[in-house]
Amino acid sequence: MSIRVMLVDDQVLLRTGFRMVLAAQPDMEVVAEAGDGAEAIENLRATAVDVVLMDVRMPRLDGVEATRRICAQPDAPKVLILTTFDLDEYAFSGLKAGASGFMLKDVPPAELLTAIRSVHSGDAVVAPSTTRRLLNRFAPLLPGGAQPQNQEIGRLTAREREVLLLVAQGLSNGEIAGRLVLSEATVKTHVGRILTKLGLRDRVQVVVLAYETGLVRAGGGTAR
Repeated sequence: MSIRVMLVDDQVLLRTGFRMVLAAQPDMEVVAEAGDGAEAIENLRATAVDVVLMDVRMPRLDGVEATRRICAQPDAPKVLILTTFDLDEYAFSGLKAGASGFMLKDVPPAELLTAIRSVHSGDAVVAPSTTRRLLNRFAPLLPGGAQPQNQEIGRLTAREREVLLLVAQGLSNGEIAGRLVLSEATVKTHVGRILTKLGLRDRVQVVVLAYETGLVRAGGGTAR
């Protein structure tokens, strides 16, 4: 079954380029395109989509608000934010809104394809280390001082809290397994329980929560 993709960008040439790359793949199909967030939401009412490639700066309805509305819907498609280094604050807002990750607009085709497949298969974070670097970059935009902790964090076991901190620092399941001397299957189980207990959609939201609550600080360190 092909991965159904919708391209959302107000620049027609960019959409054309992405469409050509995706059309050459046997497991992908561009089923819809939109020039802004409002059109994207309208298209989703009539077209089944698995992954949305979402620009952030667009007329009428920007990508951040469109992502928020899309991800709030039942059985919502996964959203990948398209950004540039000088728009990090938009990417952060997109992650908070429910996006599964972000890509640079000049990403090499092979990386874009890998990201789409990863997100579609359930690996919400396209590149944990890259996500962490982005968070570090916009950390000054976060409110100063200690943030009130998510009350559900107190429900985590000691081991789950350890895993949460390592996820938030950008480690993969394999890296966490090596660090804690656990099997990858066990780590995956812990991550699933963390998401359920905290009411989070994916690993990206774990990273955002950890930064906002002060569990992880800019530079990748953990709060004492």
